[in-house]
Order: sequence, then structure tokens, then C-alpha cells
Amino acid sequence: GWQTMTARILTSAPHGADQTLNRSLAVQVFLAFALAYFLSALVRAITATLSPVLAAEFALSAGDLGLLAGGYFFGFALTQLPLGKWLDHHGPRKVILSFLSVAVVGCIAFALAPNFIGLLAARVLCGVGVSACLMAPLTAYRRWFKPDLQLRANSWMLMTGSLGMVASTLPVQWLLPQLGWRLLFGGLAVLICVAILVLAWRLPAWSQQAPAAQSVIAQDGGYRTIWQHPYFRRHLWAGFFNYGGLLAVQTLWAGPWLVQVSGNTPAQAATGLFWINVCMLCTFWLWGMLNPSLARKGWHADWLIARGAPLSLMVLAIICIAGPATSWWAWALFCMSCSFMSLAQPAVGMAFPPALAGRALSAYNLVIFSGVFVVQWGIGLLIDLFKSNGLGTVDAFRAAFGVFFICALASYLRFVLDNKTVSPAQHANAVAPATA
Repeated sequence: GWQTMTARILTSAPHGADQTLNRSLAVQVFLAFALAYFLSALVRAITATLSPVLAAEFALSAGDLGLLAGGYFFGFALTQLPLGKWLDHHGPRKVILSFLSVAVVGCIAFALAPNFIGLLAARVLCGVGVSACLMAPLTAYRRWFKPDLQLRANSWMLMTGSLGMVASTLPVQWLLPQLGWRLLFGGLAVLICVAILVLAWRLPAWSQQAPAAQSVIAQDGGYRTIWQHPYFRRHLWAGFFNYGGLLAVQTLWAGPWLVQVSGNTPAQAATGLFWINVCMLCTFWLWGMLNPSLARKGWHADWLIARGAPLSLMVLAIICIAGPATSWWAWALFCMSCSFMSLAQPAVGMAFPPALAGRALSAYNLVIFSGVFVVQWGIGLLIDLFKSNGLGTVDAFRAAFGVFFICALASYLRFVLDNKTVSPAQHANAVAPATA
């Protein structure tokens, strides 16, 4: 069973003070990873700002836009399971450098795309290429950073991602008339090349796990242990719909809602997206400041999620009812209240020993980004479906997001019920590595 395998890995895997980086090197490693993740978030979110231009140039429907944005997450999700194995075996340095090379190709292909199929294929390549930009650092932090700093580092990586999303709004809107969207993607390819050089320069080598740990993991590739773990299963559906829904809204649907439902111009919508992402940047900075002290007080991730996630459901219900009266700050409140779900990712990673960290984090990331793809494309398909059945644009958006609300509510209730079936002792065992 997973308990026996985890215990055997814990007793054989080489993790300890000898692998903890000194403060100076830890800061340099964090900044190098942060640069890559900043660019990956910029690539991820830029379609929200470009959606009016792309829709006009290529005559895209709501379903097309959802598929185009979701294509990134489809490519992202495709790599997660092999990515986890490669991270544990080859280490973050080799993996992220290889993957970012694919991202360069994806950005160039997007800049040169002649039609929607070309755009979609390039977005899938971009998703594949940047899919290691968060998993590689989280895997490294699991071994190189002290436990109380891992939650902070995770939150500040997400803050860096929010900074990338901020850069994808007003700065992109300002540059668009001067450069055009094709040259913008060419510039992104150049910046990713710079990130590759910085990472190659600063990341330490990755030492192999002990032979005993490798032989235990090899019995099933490590993933059966993860999928069967009760702590992983507890976060499954909430990660898929609630966390995935946050990213689906932040990286695409907040923009079209502001234009087509609230009546904003594209420039006003870009301004709204800018402030939404500024709010998220501040939120993740605050989580990074508070997480170590919250952990010391025993306010674990599950406890915080159970009490914080309902806020996002309340805000989403109000948005669906308000419709055209919704402004950017309502979507900012939704995204900020959804940020409680971000606590699950490092908690899942720390529920497993370092020998399985890459697989555990990548498996959970697969859940999240599969959810983003389904929610992002699903909302677009529902909007088109409701329109074809006689609803106006505003009511079609409201109905589509109402369906999303029902799914998010059901997944939250499942999370709460799963929490109640696990005793405090079992929960302590599940997250024991976080305080080891």
C-alpha cells in the first residue's frame, strides 16, 4: 500500500540539511526560476488581452477563443506525468532548459501562424514548453529549501506569475498598436532565450536519489502511490474545478465578460485585467508573508481552504446575478478569494517525501490544468450553445457561468465531506513531511 511504500522511501531517500542551499544561493535560484515563471505566465495570459484582435482578424467564435486559450493548457497537461518522472530523475535544471527550448519554438510559430489551426498548434507548443516553469522550482524547493520556507516560496512564485499576468494586460495593450501581436510573440521568444541562459548559469546540479529509493519508486513508477494517496484524492475535484476555474477566468474569461457583458471597450477591459492581476500579485505576496506563521500556528491548508473557498462561490453567484453591472473589481474579488486553493499545491507536495515530490506536484498540476482546459473551453461552448438556443449574449454568459458555479460548488462540498471522513491522526500523517 501507499503507506508502506512512503515509509520505505522516507527511510532511504537522501534529504536533509546537506541539500539545503545557503541563503545567497537560494535567493539566486529563486530569482532565476521566477524570471522563467514570469514569462510563462505572460505567455499564458496574453490571449485575454489579445482576444478582441485575434477574434476580429480570424473571425473566432466564443468556442474558438475558449479552445485557443485552452490549447495552451492542453499542451501543459499533456506533459505533466512524464514531467514528474523526468524532474525526479534528471533534476530541475536539465528539464526546464529542455522544455523552455520548446516554448521558444511555440512563440515563433504563433507569431508566424497563418490561420486558426496554426494559432492553436502554436499555443499547444507554448503550453508544452512552459509546463516545467512551476513544477521545476517546486521540486527543487522540496529538496533545497527548509520546510517553513517552501510555502512562502510557492506563494511568491505565484506572485511572480501574477506579475507576468499584469504585464500581459496594459503593457501589451500599449505595445500592440506599435508592434502588432506577431512581433510581440517574437519578442517573447527572445526573452525566453534570456531566461534559458540565466537558468543555465545559476541552477545547481541535481544529485541522484539513493538506490534504495529509486528501486522502491520503480516498482510502479511512483504514480500509483500518488493517485491512491487519500490526501491527494481529497484535493482532486476542488483542484480541477475551483483552482482550474480561477485560472480559466484570470487567463481568459474575465476579459470577454468585461467587453461583451459589462460593455467595456478593449482598452477598458485591459485596464480591468491589469488591476485584477495587480490584486492577485498583492494577494500572493501576502500569502507568502503569512504562510510560515500560519503553519506554526497549526492553520493547515485544508482548514484554510474549507473556510476561505466559500467566499469565491459567494462572489461568483453575485457576478452571475449582477450580469452587466459587474465591474473588474468583482472579478478581482473572485480571483482573490479563490487564492485559498493555491495553498493545496505545496501541501500536496509536502505530503510526499522528496523522492516523489516531482511526481506528486506534477500529478496535481495535471489535475489543475486539465480543469483549466475543460472549464475554459466548456464555458465557450456553453456560451455558443445558449446563444444558439435563443439567449442573448449577456444571458448566455450568465448561464454558462451558472453551470460553472454548480460544478465548483459540488467539488467544494466533496472536499469538505472528504475532510470529515479523515481522522486528525490520518491528516497529520498525510502532511507529516511538511513539518519533518
